[in-house]
Amino acid sequence: MGAGEAASLDALIGRWEILGGLIATYGGRMAASHTAWLKRLAYVCVAAAIVLLVSIGGTVAQPKSGETAAQPKKILLLHTFGPNFEQGAAWSREIQKELNRQSPWPLNIQEQSLVTALDGDDAAEAKFVEYLKALYAQRAPDLIVAFGAAAGRFVQQHRTDLYPTTPMLLAAVEVRRIEHSRLSKQDAVAGVRYDQVAAVENILRLLPETKTIAIVIGNSPPERFWAGEHQRILGPLLQKKNVELIFYGEQSLTDILKEVASLPPRTAIFYQQLAVDGTGAVYGDKEPLKRIYEVANAPIFSFDESYFNGEVVGGPMFSPAEGARPMAAVGVRMLGGETAGGIKVPPIGFSIPKYDWRLLQRWNISETRLPPGSKIWFREPTVWERYSWQIASIVMVLLIQAVLISILLQEHRRRRFAEVQSRQRMTELAHVNRFATAGELTASIAHEINQPLGSILANAETAEAILKSQSPDIAELPDIIELKDIVNDILHDDRRATEVIQRMRSLLKKAPFEQKQFDLNEVVQETVRFFSALAVGRKFELANVITPDALPILGDRIQLQQVILNLVMNGVDAMRDTPSENRIISIRTSRFENFAQLSVSDRGSGIPDEKLKEVFEPFFTSKAEGMGMGLSIARTIIEAHHGQISAKNRDHGGASFRIRLPLVQ
Repeated sequence: MGAGEAASLDALIGRWEILGGLIATYGGRMAASHTAWLKRLAYVCVAAAIVLLVSIGGTVAQPKSGETAAQPKKILLLHTFGPNFEQGAAWSREIQKELNRQSPWPLNIQEQSLVTALDGDDAAEAKFVEYLKALYAQRAPDLIVAFGAAAGRFVQQHRTDLYPTTPMLLAAVEVRRIEHSRLSKQDAVAGVRYDQVAAVENILRLLPETKTIAIVIGNSPPERFWAGEHQRILGPLLQKKNVELIFYGEQSLTDILKEVASLPPRTAIFYQQLAVDGTGAVYGDKEPLKRIYEVANAPIFSFDESYFNGEVVGGPMFSPAEGARPMAAVGVRMLGGETAGGIKVPPIGFSIPKYDWRLLQRWNISETRLPPGSKIWFREPTVWERYSWQIASIVMVLLIQAVLISILLQEHRRRRFAEVQSRQRMTELAHVNRFATAGELTASIAHEINQPLGSILANAETAEAILKSQSPDIAELPDIIELKDIVNDILHDDRRATEVIQRMRSLLKKAPFEQKQFDLNEVVQETVRFFSALAVGRKFELANVITPDALPILGDRIQLQQVILNLVMNGVDAMRDTPSENRIISIRTSRFENFAQLSVSDRGSGIPDEKLKEVFEPFFTSKAEGMGMGLSIARTIIEAHHGQISAKNRDHGGASFRIRLPLVQ
């Protein structure tokens, strides 16, 4: 065994002896103490065992003679309270994070807790000094960071026995807790300034009707100090505002829970710290605050963001994350060799006020009462914040749909307007076409009318001659009977002339498109009667085969007459060169499924096969004097009646036009 290994073994044995004495001291006192000391002893034993294991690992891993290895900077973080206390633990985490981030050297950071600060036990403190001395016997720390005034005083008091040359940084220590007379050139201070007045004014700002402020604070020596400070500073201030100040620190936690559950109205709770209750029971910071929150009937405020986890309303508080940066910067400067006493930094104050949105809602605290520049945390996201892209997508789709619907409606209106105009133009054009057809029928119409009018004149003259006769007994003469026949002929011919004129007026009448229900057979029969005179004048035969079945359809009577008229006139024109005995126009009606069917056939020359698809196009005509609009108008009228019109050539010559119109069910 080498000399180095023997020395390491002796050091380990010495540490075990010191730990044994420390445990024995605690064991003797625990017999007469509260069972809470078991927790402290267990913590000390576990911490010591971990440190010894680390030391053993370090001893075994030490390089042999002649080997070199980079030594990290060793830092001892000394807590006033144990790591279970959230406030100190939060500051420790942030400072370690900042030290590792800012340091150019590798760091070996170890934490220890000054458990004697809980009750000021001098005997236990002496044993703790021996433990630390043995723990760092081979190599003293390069820097000591003391959290809290008690930890700082402990180092200052025992520096000669422990680490006389190691600089110390008093971190997160309230300036009133620093004993400047004990500071040396090896000590630097990165403290905080606790503005109790600002904390209380925050409560009164948010809850102006407050009549009582209950301060929850423990019963350890540091906590008793702050209870006195609160009474000294806040007591007179609140008395002027008629606000009562009460303290919960000398009771057990169980009694405190009962008290905060039945506080009077218009009361606020200020949670300072509860490390040790009135019975001496030790608690971690998280446990009492959580339990108080669960039963309290009043809002809770505090001074440190380490408690800002859903139980505290908020306000101006210390921020470990913000405060750790300048503190770690001082520590790095000290590790770099800068004299600690020459480093001066101003104390850190409260951060920007922060508030818990959930608790503001719970206690009906309006956001308008918050100080300007405040930050609100834990705000529940709005529907827009949760589903912004979904809502935006839906709105975009709806907007696109609205635009498309608007365009479609506009197009629909334009189409309807165009259809109305088209129907008007079609009606006007059909009217013009009827006038053109009437021109062709002028001669026949004149003959048709003149013939009955001539008969009327002849009969009237005969009647006049008979009536002028001087027969003595007119009543018995046979002429009276003849006179009656003459009068009947006059009436018959007159009716015939009137009917012809009415047909012409109906044909030439300009009327809007009007749908009515009627029988297609009746329209065909009226049209055939209308063409009776034309058939004589044009020397063609009009044959019709009318089905006995009724063909009820819905449409415009005059326009459908116009279609039949156009088809018959086209057939007549197509048979100009046909011998008179073969000049026959056939009109047939029938029922086909749910349609009324009408066909008009001629025995002319037919339609060229390559032109069958063009006959219904506007301005298509085979006549030199034709306009080419008759069949086009016919198709437009039939389609407006939701029907169909088609043309084909007959097998034995001529053309046939077929119309199908939907029957009224």
